[in-house]
Amino acid sequence: MTLADEYTTITSAEELREVIGAPTPKAVAKERVTLHARDREWLARSPFCLIATSDADGNCDVSPKGDPPGFVHVIDDATIAIPDRPGNRRADGFQNILSNPHAGLIFFVPGRGETLRVNGRARLVRDAPFFDAMVVNGHRPAIALVLEIEQIFFHCAKALMRSKLWKPETWNPDALPSHARIVTDLRYADASLEELERYYSDETYSRHLYKD
Repeated sequence: MTLADEYTTITSAEELREVIGAPTPKAVAKERVTLHARDREWLARSPFCLIATSDADGNCDVSPKGDPPGFVHVIDDATIAIPDRPGNRRADGFQNILSNPHAGLIFFVPGRGETLRVNGRARLVRDAPFFDAMVVNGHRPAIALVLEIEQIFFHCAKALMRSKLWKPETWNPDALPSHARIVTDLRYADASLEELERYYSDETYSRHLYKD
């Protein structure tokens, strides 16, 4: 007998609804398929989002994207574009999109508990006229994710309220070891702790935010 054998597992939509109940009419009615003026305002103030994707076999990835507020380019009422910036070149989410175009995004505004959720069909674009509007610090993106919106709605603040994410008095980043120490302990970089501390420092990273 394994630990999993002791779980009481939900295996059907009917059982799920038996446990959590049905959504309220308001929760269902808030779904939309095009951008409202309030959505545009939110995107103009958002400096950060999470992009969820999966490949054709269902293997999932969630990738953070961040830039100055308004980094999301609104193409029209049903289409948005998100620029890619220099990173580790893994491109897990991008590779997923090539085999399964469905993607889900959540946009955050610092200090606000609500989030904006956008789901739709994504594609990768290597150039378009709107790329010129996404230049930051002289960096013109090589790729943009273009999302055709199929569902958009605001999500309530309860999760962020429970987590106290925006409450500085709850923050304690030094409770965890530095990222350089974590990398050293996981042993996937051939460098000393001192070298990694320099590499992962804010000073070093800030020089490479918009260039490889």
